Amino acid sequence: MMGIVGALVIARWSWLLMRETACVLLDRTDEHVAAEIRELVESSGDAPIADLHVWHVGPDAHAGIVSVVAEGAMDRATVQERLKAVHELRHLTIEMQSI
Repeated sequence: MMGIVGALVIARWSWLLMRETACVLLDRTDEHVAAEIRELVESSGDAPIADLHVWHVGPDAHAGIVSVVAEGAMDRATVQERLKAVHELRHLTIEMQSI
């Protein structure tokens, strides 16, 4: 009986390990963090996002690149200030495009 329980524990552990490794290798975007970034940047309507990439860099840590189409007086500092609420975001690169 203990052998069966041990085998199930090892099988579950290996499945979780393979799933996490596949996420890293396939560079899957965390949709929750990406949606939160998109909502915070685009909420006022003056900064549409042209391109957005988010990926894991550690446990509960993400990095991102956001390309914003600047309208008017929009600058990097404003975008950075809007994204302070995203606690999972540890590294951010902001690209500004003007119209």
